[in-house]
Amino acid sequence: MLIASRSKHQTCGMTDALRFLLLAATLLLSACAGRAPLPVHNPDLPLPLQLHIQRGQADERQDWVLVIQREESGIRWSMMDLLGIPQARQKLIDKTWESDGFLPPNPQARELFAALLFALTPQDELAANYPGAWQYGRQRSLPDRWDIRYAQPQNFQLKLAHGPAYQVTPLSGETP
Repeated sequence: MLIASRSKHQTCGMTDALRFLLLAATLLLSACAGRAPLPVHNPDLPLPLQLHIQRGQADERQDWVLVIQREESGIRWSMMDLLGIPQARQKLIDKTWESDGFLPPNPQARELFAALLFALTPQDELAANYPGAWQYGRQRSLPDRWDIRYAQPQNFQLKLAHGPAYQVTPLSGETP
């Protein structure tokens, strides 16, 4: 009888461990699936770029300045508010986002930066870098993720499938 109860207890423990492992694997896979897609190869962007980013959601509006510059190991993305206070800084190195400086991780900024990289990718590099993406005239899309409508190459509206819309315009050195 004692042996039977031990065996039953060990089986419950193994079942709990197996459930835990399955839950952990599911969470890990969902975290990977939630990451914003990155290009197969870094696109040939005319860097450095300075952009005015306007985020609109409901009745709220936020304005940022974004500086994108090439570094020997990748691309640096630095976003600040209109007072110059850093909001997000990331480096894209070998298809991996790395924090740059002492700012905390900012998943929304990474999603925005990845979407901007998609939007700024030259049209002739789009198919090779983003399989499944399409562009027709002044509209570009990565279905179920991002939609872009261009006024000019660096002047566009970006809509996230599960988030806000952004208006992106180049900075000419004047205050937006």
